[in-house]
Amino acid sequence: MPGKPRVLVDPSFRRMDEIFSPEDLHRLPEVVDVVWGKSEPMPLDSAVDALAGADAVVCSEWRYGNVLPQFEKLRAILSVSGAFPSRLDYAYCFRNGIRVLSAAPAFGRQVAEMALGMAIACGRGIVDGHAAMQEGNEAYLHAGNVGTFTLYEKQVGLIGYGGLARCLHPLLKPFGCRVAAYDAWLGERYLRRQGVTPLPLEELVSTSQVIFVLAVPSQENRSLLDRSLLEKIRPDAALVLISRAHLVDFDALTELLQAGRFHAAIDVFPQEPLDPDHPIRNALNVVLSAHRAGSVKEALWEIGEMVLDDLEAIGKGMPPLRMQRAEPELALRYASTRVKGRRTR
Repeated sequence: MPGKPRVLVDPSFRRMDEIFSPEDLHRLPEVVDVVWGKSEPMPLDSAVDALAGADAVVCSEWRYGNVLPQFEKLRAILSVSGAFPSRLDYAYCFRNGIRVLSAAPAFGRQVAEMALGMAIACGRGIVDGHAAMQEGNEAYLHAGNVGTFTLYEKQVGLIGYGGLARCLHPLLKPFGCRVAAYDAWLGERYLRRQGVTPLPLEELVSTSQVIFVLAVPSQENRSLLDRSLLEKIRPDAALVLISRAHLVDFDALTELLQAGRFHAAIDVFPQEPLDPDHPIRNALNVVLSAHRAGSVKEALWEIGEMVLDDLEAIGKGMPPLRMQRAEPELALRYASTRVKGRRTR
C-alpha cells in the first residue's frame, strides 16, 4: 500500500472530539489521507463514492448497503462502537481479506472498574445508606449493616470469560475471592489456566455470593438467565448485570427484585432510556446506573488511540493489533446489541 492509506472517517454516532484526543486529532491526517473526518454522518451517496477508492473505513455501523464488491481497495472496517457492525457481509469480508475490527477492548478496564464498584455498593448498601442519610432515616453502626456483606473471600461467579471478565478478574484478587466461571465457548482446561474454576451455570448461580454477567450477547444466550435460574440465586447474593440485558429474562428479574429475593446492580436495560414508570426503578436492594460503565473520557479516547495505531499498522502492510478482530467462527453468532434509543457503549 504505497503512501498513506486513504481512509473514510465517518464515526457518527460518535463525535470526532469524543473519540480522538486533541493530540490524536492532530496526528490523524499525518497517519492517513482523511476523507470526511466530521462528526455528522457523511451523506450516503458521497460515502459510497468515497469508499470506492478507500483502503479503510472508520464507522460506528455499516450503513452503506450491500456494495462491498464495488470497493476493490478496501482492506479494513474499523468500528468505533463496542460491537461489530451488523448488516455487514462477513463472509465476503473473510473471503476477500477485509479485516473487521471493533473498539470493544477500549471499554474493558472502565467497565470492570464500574462492575467492581457496583458490586461493593450493592453488598455494602452504600446507595441505600446515602439515601437514608439524606432522608434523615439512617441507622448507625451494626443496625445500619443488617443484610450487608463484604467482598472479601466470597465465592464469585463470572458468566462469560471474555474481555470484560479478563479485566475484572485481576481487580478481585486483592479480596481473596474464590472465582468460578461459566463460558459455553471456552474449554475447562483453558479456564483453569486463567485461575478460575469452571462450573455449570446452575451450580455457579446457586453457589455464588456475587454473580457478574459479563458475556457478549450472542444468538445462543438470549435470556440465558431465565426465571428458573434467577430463582436459584441465594437471598444473600448480588447479581451484577454489566454487559447486556440480552442475557437475562428482565421481566422475571424485575419481579424477583421487587419481591426482595436478592440484591442486584444493573447498568444495562432492554430499552434505553428506561421507561420512567418501569417497576425496576422502585425495587429494593438494587443499585441502578444509566448505561454509564464504559462511556468515560479515558475509554472513548482510547478508541481513537486504537484506531490510529491499527491504521498505522495497516498502512505499513502489517496486521492490526489493538482492536478486536472479527473471527469467522464467531462473527455470525453475535447478536445485535442495539437497544431502543441508544447504540452500543
